[in-house]
Parts: sequence; structure tokens; C-alpha cells
Amino acid sequence: GRHGDYFSFLGLPRRLTLDLPLLEARFRELSRLFHPDYYYNASPSERLASLERSSYLNDAYRTLRNPVSRIEHVLAVEGFAPVTSDRGNTVPPALLEEVFELNEELDDIRSAREAGGDPARLRARLEAAREPIDRKRAAHEQDLAELSARWDAQVDAPADERRRVLEQLRQRLLERNYLNNLIATIEREIAALGA
Repeated sequence: GRHGDYFSFLGLPRRLTLDLPLLEARFRELSRLFHPDYYYNASPSERLASLERSSYLNDAYRTLRNPVSRIEHVLAVEGFAPVTSDRGNTVPPALLEEVFELNEELDDIRSAREAGGDPARLRARLEAAREPIDRKRAAHEQDLAELSARWDAQVDAPADERRRVLEQLRQRLLERNYLNNLIATIEREIAALGA
């Protein structure tokens, strides 16, 4: 797409654990070069190019300062399909047990709510159901950090080894997205109790 390689654009190494102060410094430096205000008296084509470069710079900075979007960007640059392309009804195999248990509990809580169950008790059940999902999500965040460091350490490793790490990162992101959806479902159920 229009995004190319943000790391190259900013003059940074393609790493998942970035030096954030360096990212900030490069962003500020390039902002001064590309900002449209500096091209006020330039030709229309130069003003447009400045606006496009400035917009691209903002996109690059926004993407690279966030660890998850940084991983997604590296995956895209390395030729992987977007993580969002796998969204749907397919439960990642590593989460089948949690999803099954949570769905059973949510069905039971919905039935109890519809039967006039005590909202405080139902809320407590929902919060208890969320705890293992939160723990699983925290473990995924740790996995993402470890896999990111592993990918960075394999700069000189064979391409197939680096690709395996990227595949693991992509799978963790898919699972993370699914976990976020489960948490959002629980939050909707909690909100329904207040209605």
C-alpha cells in the first residue's frame, strides 16, 4: 500500500524494540523538514508533496510508537497478510477451552439476567469470568515482548528462522485480538446489567 517501510523513512533499524526517544527525535527532525508551513510560498506541487510527506510522517510515527501496530507493520513489510484479515468466527486453537467455558458462563448469566437475577451477583460472576481472560491476555503481552526481542536478536539469522518468529508473532496478535473481543463481550454484558 502507500505505507512502504516506515523504519526506512525515519532512518531507523527495523526492530520491534525501538529506542522511543530516538523515534521522537527523528519525528521532530523530519517534521521540521516536511511541515507544510515551510512551503507556504512554494509551487502548488511542492506544497502538495510537503503535505503528503508530513501526513506520511505522522502515520509512520503513530504506527511505530505503538508496540502492537509496530509488529503489524513489520509483518506487512515482511509480506504477511494483515492480522485483521483473519477475524471472523474461527476461534484460535489455543483459546478453544477458554472460549467454550466463557460462552457457557455468559449463556448462564444471560438466562439469569432475563429471569430477574440479582445484578450485583451477576456482575460479580462476569468479573470472575473475566479474570482468566485477563490473565491470558497478560501472558500474550509477555509473549509478544519476548518474541519481539527474539526477532530483533535474529538480525543475521537465516530468513526461515526469522519468518518462524514472525509467524508466531502473527498468531499471538490474532489470539490477542480474539481475547480483546472476549473482554469487550464481557463489558457489554456488564453494561446490560446496568440498563
